[in-house]
Amino acid sequence: MHPIAKDPLLRVEGLSKVFRSGEAELVLFENLSFQVAKGTMLAIVGQSGAGKSTLLHILGALDRPSAGAVYCANSHVNTLSEDDAAEFRNREIGYVWQFHYLLPEFTALENVAMPLLTRGQPLSTAEQEASRWLREVGLEQRGHHRSGELSGGEQQRLALARALITQPQVLLADEPTGDLDGRTGELVFELVARLHREHQLTSLIATHNLAFARRCHRVLRLDQGKIEEVAPESLPA
Repeated sequence: MHPIAKDPLLRVEGLSKVFRSGEAELVLFENLSFQVAKGTMLAIVGQSGAGKSTLLHILGALDRPSAGAVYCANSHVNTLSEDDAAEFRNREIGYVWQFHYLLPEFTALENVAMPLLTRGQPLSTAEQEASRWLREVGLEQRGHHRSGELSGGEQQRLALARALITQPQVLLADEPTGDLDGRTGELVFELVARLHREHQLTSLIATHNLAFARRCHRVLRLDQGKIEEVAPESLPA
């Protein structure tokens, strides 16, 4: 079991998400509480519709809970104003989704540089750092190709470089291998694991792939609105 830190990087207390439609209520999850120590690679597993993506959105200040609190990197995340939430995301969080959301009209290099350009960094600095990150993910030869010319696995590696160029503390990955074939998914997972180690990330990975979840430090299963910790070695290899 990965140790719980005395001062966890992420702390979730009594988290609930309820969707209301007229008189009807859909309780997606309720009263979730857990902590994540710095440096942990945590898998979140569960059926489609269990709320894994919504949970990641709330942890990353992209959505608000119906009740409860999220504390991350000394911020009370769910009470931040829109501007402060955007600043928190920009500073602390790297996101990778199942669909890469790359900009097809831009090159690989330009896509990776974009987060630094939006921060107001000079083009030369941003492109130099983007080149370094393309090397990190094995795409240094593809920098001048448009993102639409890359394979699915290359696009997801590019999305990882873009997520991490801002040097966030936390990586949130939502089904990062979900659209990839088995071998390509394996390569992307291995890359996530290597970047996690080398950059001392705290990573939360929502995944259907139990063999990948098994290789994380900790596993939380979201099921019927509740969360439980399961031993990684109890999952099928």
